Amino acid sequence: MNIQRGANIIIHDWVRLRSGERLLIVSSGRYLAEAKALQQAAGQVSSHVDILMLDELSMYVGTYFNEREDAFDAYDVIIGAAEYSLITTKAVKRAVSRRKRFLSLPLSTNDGTSMLSYDFLQADTVKSRIMAAAILDYYSAASKINIRTALGTDLALCIKGRKPGYFNGCCRDGRGLSSASVEVYVPIVEDRTEGTFILDGSMGYIGIVERPVAIRLCGGKIIEIENNASGKKLKEYISRFKDRRMLIASEFGIGLNTYSRCRGRCYIEDESAYGTFHIGFGRNLALGGRQDAVGHFDLVAHNADIYVDNQMVMEQGKITVLEPHIYI
Repeated sequence: MNIQRGANIIIHDWVRLRSGERLLIVSSGRYLAEAKALQQAAGQVSSHVDILMLDELSMYVGTYFNEREDAFDAYDVIIGAAEYSLITTKAVKRAVSRRKRFLSLPLSTNDGTSMLSYDFLQADTVKSRIMAAAILDYYSAASKINIRTALGTDLALCIKGRKPGYFNGCCRDGRGLSSASVEVYVPIVEDRTEGTFILDGSMGYIGIVERPVAIRLCGGKIIEIENNASGKKLKEYISRFKDRRMLIASEFGIGLNTYSRCRGRCYIEDESAYGTFHIGFGRNLALGGRQDAVGHFDLVAHNADIYVDNQMVMEQGKITVLEPHIYI
C-alpha cells in the first residue's frame, strides 16, 4: 500500500473530515511526506488545513501539549502525526470534551518504511467494533483483571471505577477520540498492579524483544527489570524520561487488529496485533485515568489467559467471548 492511499484512509474513513471543518496536522520534519499526503487528502474535502511542525520536542512532545491545553481550540479535527503519541495529553482531553475529533497517529517505525504504507491500516472497523463490544460487556462493573501466560506472567490489575473504551481508527466509533492502535483499553488504578510480567513481544518505540524480560511490579510500579540485553535497553529508555512516574502501570490493552503482526517494526502495529496484550506506563489522563507524567509507552506480550472478575475473556491469545459467526 502506498503513502497516499494510507492518507486517504485516515482522512476519509477514520476522521471523516467534512467540508468547512478546520483540520490541524501536528507533525515534524521527519514525517513531512506523510504530513503532505494527509494535507493533500484533506484538501479534497476542506480548504482549512494547517500543519504544525514541532521538530525540537522529540519524546517530550506530550509535555508541550500538557502545558498548552488550549492548543487545539481553533480546530474541529486534529491528527497527531508526529514521532510520539499525544493521545494522553491534557490538550487532547480538552479537545474531545469540546466535541472535537482527535486521531492519534504516531508515525514511528524501525524499518525505514512509512507507517502510512502499512497494510494494518486496512483493518475492518466493523469487525473490530464487534470484537471490542464483546470484551467491554465483561468490563462493565468489573473490579479486577488477572493475566497469566505460559512463560510466567502472573499479574493482578485493579479497574474498579474505571471506564474502558476501544480504538479502531474511526473517531466516530471512539466518540471523538481514536488511535491507529486497534484495541480495547482501560486506564487501570495506578497504585494497585501487582505481580510478574514476562515481556516477550515488543518494547514500543524500542522494537522487538530479543529475549523475554521478567518485570516485577508492586504497588502499581515497576520495581525490577531483568538485566538481560532487552531489559537493559528498556531501563535505558525509561531513564531518558527523567520522571519516576514513567514506572507506573497506567493502562491495560488487548490488540484486535487481525491485519497486524507484532514484529517490532512499528509499535502501533505491535500493540494492535490480535493475540497480544499490552501494559501502558506513564500518563493516562485522556484515557480516563489520574496519572500525569512526561510521556506514555506500552510493552507488548503474547498468548495470555485473561480473566475479568474471574471470567475468562481470552485463552492463549484467542478471544473466547465472541459469537460463533465472528471468525478470527
